[in-house]
Amino acid sequence: MDLNDWSWIGDWTGRRALLTPKKEATVDNIQKKRYTFDAIDKRANQVARLLLDSGVQKGDRIGVYSKNRFDFLDILFACGKIGAILTPFNNRLTTTEIEYLLKKTDPAMVFYDPDLGTQFGELRPHLEKQHVFVMGDKKYDTDSDLYSLMNKKSSNAVERPAITLDDPYLIVFTGGTTGLPKGAVLSHGLVLWNSVNTIVSWGLRPDDIQPLLFPLFHTGGINVLLIPFIHLGAKSIIMGDFDVDKTLQVIVNEQCTLVVGVPTMFNMMAQSKNFTQTNFDNVRVFISGGAPCPVAIMEKYWERGKILKMGYGLTEVGPNNFYLPDDEVKRKPTSVGFPVFHCDMKIVDNDNNEVSAGAVGELMLRGPHIFSGYWEEPEETSKTIELDGWVHTGDLVMKDEEGFFFITGRKKDMFISGGENIFPTEIEELLFKHPSILEAAVVGVPNEKWGEVGKAFIVLKQDKTLDEDEVLKYLDGKIARYKIPKHYEFRDELPKSAAGKILKRELIDLGGD
Repeated sequence: MDLNDWSWIGDWTGRRALLTPKKEATVDNIQKKRYTFDAIDKRANQVARLLLDSGVQKGDRIGVYSKNRFDFLDILFACGKIGAILTPFNNRLTTTEIEYLLKKTDPAMVFYDPDLGTQFGELRPHLEKQHVFVMGDKKYDTDSDLYSLMNKKSSNAVERPAITLDDPYLIVFTGGTTGLPKGAVLSHGLVLWNSVNTIVSWGLRPDDIQPLLFPLFHTGGINVLLIPFIHLGAKSIIMGDFDVDKTLQVIVNEQCTLVVGVPTMFNMMAQSKNFTQTNFDNVRVFISGGAPCPVAIMEKYWERGKILKMGYGLTEVGPNNFYLPDDEVKRKPTSVGFPVFHCDMKIVDNDNNEVSAGAVGELMLRGPHIFSGYWEEPEETSKTIELDGWVHTGDLVMKDEEGFFFITGRKKDMFISGGENIFPTEIEELLFKHPSILEAAVVGVPNEKWGEVGKAFIVLKQDKTLDEDEVLKYLDGKIARYKIPKHYEFRDELPKSAAGKILKRELIDLGGD
């Protein structure tokens, strides 16, 4: 028997519906509707049948151009049932970038969010070959609406092709060295093993409840907790665009037990006037990912008697790779902890030699939860995946004598000033502790004398004032003088990705002084 070929592979809602059909699975917080596992499985079957009746076959790409909305899930789980490859597009990309991705992936069918109808209109002329459907129940002159078509289909289980763990399930786009996105191919095996790693290592429970805060076109939206929660039989609240006070309200009203987001989200919640009044009694843990979380933000939650700690992930592996035990959070606040159960790790220098404890090097990961490569990018794939299965993460990491891992920054974010390596994360951590600073990001900029020097971009809290001299006095004595940024720019906001992560590459493009 081929252990890689089972009838359940990809049928997430079908298998869960057999076990707990009447248990509440998801809450559509946008439309204010609630669904059991049986209900979401029937919807997925209807969409799967629509795809099949439209000629979609195993391996065909299904494009989705959408914000977070409930029918995104219908398409996600339908693709899993029939072996189609879900290909979600970042709705914050330009139409030129989306055109490039459409040509690259050649989807057999495209679904789009009616709230993005204007932007999609610019793409419509490039989709003559594809079937195009608008999500929701709004009717357009040119495109059929998903709801009316799927509701005409049977909700009985569809006939499924043979699907293996090695078959692609998702193409998720991530930044490329050329500036164009690369499509990371995530197999059914990656999705499964990430779920197993998360459930086992994070201690998830069937009665857990989460507000889904990551965008669904991002691996975080699909793989951080959504599919592990389906796997386990836990509940997810489908949120729309991130809204601070709505999120706090949902945490209370839905009695959420886990909240996972990026540092920006947790910072915004902590700054809300409603934060101190919000009842977090049901929350077991807050987990921050996507970027290092300043301890100053964590402390706001610790003061409420709650755990906020850091995780770590990347599209190409997992994304869930570490877990820090709850009782170690305050002792090792800047650590991401230990490897998840089914994951190997090592830290290497520029020559791929392992470094000793306490030394900084590049993190490399290996396990059943690594990606299959970049879509039609063999050269980029070979640069990232070694022949023996190790994946270059591009992240700089240190492991201490006790085995705790610490993320020190992106390899590409580190800069060298006068021969000294400088890690922006260390400086940003200090800036975040200043009582007047809301957000900060440090990048390296060219300098004739030193090669590169630091430039800090700072956003102040409301009604706070601060100038460059005051920042310099604050940093003096706290870090080595060569690490103190030489240039400062105060801004109203910092550029961020759709997931809320600060986009340093856009700050670097601003150049030096």
